Amino acid sequence: DQKENQSNHSVAAKTGGCFHGDASVTLESGAQKPVRDLRPGERVLASSGREMVFSEVLTFLDRDPNTHRLFYTLQTQTGTQISLTAAHLVFVSEGNCSKGAEPGHNALRTAYASDIQPGQCVLVSDGKTSHLSQISRVSMRVRRGAFAPLTQEGTIVVDGVVMSRYAVLDQHQLAHWAFAPLRLLYSWTGTRSTEGHGGGLHWYSQVLHWLGRMLLDPGRLHPLGVAQHHT
Repeated sequence: DQKENQSNHSVAAKTGGCFHGDASVTLESGAQKPVRDLRPGERVLASSGREMVFSEVLTFLDRDPNTHRLFYTLQTQTGTQISLTAAHLVFVSEGNCSKGAEPGHNALRTAYASDIQPGQCVLVSDGKTSHLSQISRVSMRVRRGAFAPLTQEGTIVVDGVVMSRYAVLDQHQLAHWAFAPLRLLYSWTGTRSTEGHGGGLHWYSQVLHWLGRMLLDPGRLHPLGVAQHHT
């Protein structure tokens, strides 16, 4: 109903792109770790082109264990599922989704989690290789806690799904370029702290969202992903 829609809009509009705290990542040791317990400096499974690599976590673009957010849960035919917020970018393909299929050249694109439909494919990984898996169901649920780790590669494998680490802006490569100064800053200074930006939404993300509203066509930004200051 209208009241429920307004409530969902409220919790969705407070975020860029986050995972739920229960989501799992793979450390370089091979161990699994919940995103809520992840710390900058740790290396996690990620993707560099078609190659699976381990990439350092530099900081959190958003980290709020107490906030309530609207999460979209994507379930695939192979049993994989991942929960993420509306404006989060997802690598998808419209091509061959048969079991074990690899994405064709330039077949992958990015789409917002809120736009994902059953029948599309996401990229999943067993830790060594990646392949396509078809989405069978998309559901929504308000949950507590939201976490957005930034890696050097700009990608991360969460709950077995290869994910972009960006949100709000409609293209992964453009977002990766926009965050290059922040990645360089952490590389040069060696700063690794979950509290370096005071928690909540990272100051750099706030600046980029402000610049995006000023300089970009509104169609390039997710309507529910424009950052608001936490209160």
